[in-house]
Amino acid sequence: MTEPDTAAPAPVLPAQRCGLIAIVGRPNVGKSTLMNALVGQKISITSDKAQTTRHRITGIRTIEEAQFVFVDTPGFQTQHAAALNRTLNRTVQGVLADVDVVLFVVEAGRFGLDDAKVLALMPTGEHAKPVFLIANKLDAVHRRAELAPWLKGMQERHPFAEFVPLSARKEADVQRLLGIVKPYLPMQAWFHEEDALTDRSDRFLASELIREKLFRLTGDELPYTSTVVIDKFEEEGNLRRIAASIVVERDGHKGIIIGASGERLKRIGSEARQELEKLLGAKVFLELFVKVRSGWAADEAHLRSYGYE
Repeated sequence: MTEPDTAAPAPVLPAQRCGLIAIVGRPNVGKSTLMNALVGQKISITSDKAQTTRHRITGIRTIEEAQFVFVDTPGFQTQHAAALNRTLNRTVQGVLADVDVVLFVVEAGRFGLDDAKVLALMPTGEHAKPVFLIANKLDAVHRRAELAPWLKGMQERHPFAEFVPLSARKEADVQRLLGIVKPYLPMQAWFHEEDALTDRSDRFLASELIREKLFRLTGDELPYTSTVVIDKFEEEGNLRRIAASIVVERDGHKGIIIGASGERLKRIGSEARQELEKLLGAKVFLELFVKVRSGWAADEAHLRSYGYE
């Protein structure tokens, strides 16, 4: 005679939701700021310089049974035919083919030719995805009544699944957007661990943070055709030893970065180191070098060697 099974039944887990959400738009509409707000931590760099984001950056946020996997993309380039811009645009187009939802970010009350060119990329027909119109920088709109005719015109341009006016810098707006996106996520198992924030390595995040400080501290003096390559990333207990090269196209650009008596390069390194220590939770020893590689942004082989997709 067998003993009855007295083990407690396994708890019934809520059905999981998980999906990929692309964040797309022209340069400087606030895509990276929105990404960081949605994830709840800075993982995508920001600056006023166009084309700050150059890679497909994945940010992850898990709330209750739903896992949101956000993909920040480069601003779609409608000017300059260099290999760098062609590569960045291919990244945008590739993301749109893979995701479940698209957040099309514009500035509230504005829609120009560059915005229209991004909107034209949205898959249609059987490959169509739900596209949300994210009217960002709402706090900069002085007369909210003017948004009504603008919205009507936007609805005529594309069958948007949702219209979400917001400011990416306001937590309440970000939480509202997460709630609107959630029902659109497919019912499936999570792609990542519950506490994951990004699928990018610490080495990659280090190069991005250095590049952010480079752009922020050089302003319009430095052309956007500059990049950062990590030459060394070593872990020794609670210490990270990082050596990085800032790659520019001309000797004159090198002088701009170094600055008088090397002061600007020192400041770039100091601010990057401080933010890296917060991000990595460790002491950071950072060395920066500046190298000239003429024409790197127009060379496909150089782009691949520097990590561009």
